[in-house]
Amino acid sequence: MRHGKKINHLSRQTGHRKSMLANMACSLIEHKRIITTVAKAKALKQFVEPLVTKSKEDTTHNRRVVFAYIRNKYAVTELFREVAAKVGDRPGGYTRIIKMGNRLGDNADMCMIELVDFNELYNGGKKEEKKAKSRRGGKAKKSEDTAAKPAVEAAPTPVVEEVVETPAAEVAEAPAVEETPEAPADEETKQDEA
Repeated sequence: MRHGKKINHLSRQTGHRKSMLANMACSLIEHKRIITTVAKAKALKQFVEPLVTKSKEDTTHNRRVVFAYIRNKYAVTELFREVAAKVGDRPGGYTRIIKMGNRLGDNADMCMIELVDFNELYNGGKKEEKKAKSRRGGKAKKSEDTAAKPAVEAAPTPVVEEVVETPAAEVAEAPAVEETPEAPADEETKQDEA
């Protein structure tokens, strides 16, 4: 029978287990992927996914709730700024567990747990586009204007390269003018004589 086995205790007492999961969650948020055992990764997935869901709505209450779990203000800030911006439209499944084989020392099953939206290999090379949000909920016109401006500015770059090449040819043809450092030396000798 498996009564009372819903939570994997990870051979630790409650305080130690909560602290370990909080530290692992901070590392996952900061580095976007960590390597750990499969059992710890599964426990971490259950621990961190509700926190990422909370971070999608940036309110003081949600920040305090998340801070009560992970107790690191830098990790909370990064979670609500960077991570929440990337997972805003994803309905769930923010983490991915990739098995990596067994550890040499004790043959434990090792894996890498990572935030899904921060892996460029599995995203197929898609570049994230930042969405401009307006306060009234409509589409912002600024995003269209900013998208058109870089295309116009991209055309003059070859002209700049041509201008840079032209003076180099003129300098090679023109005779080099040598500056005479004798004037400062003459002033020093005059001062020494006086």
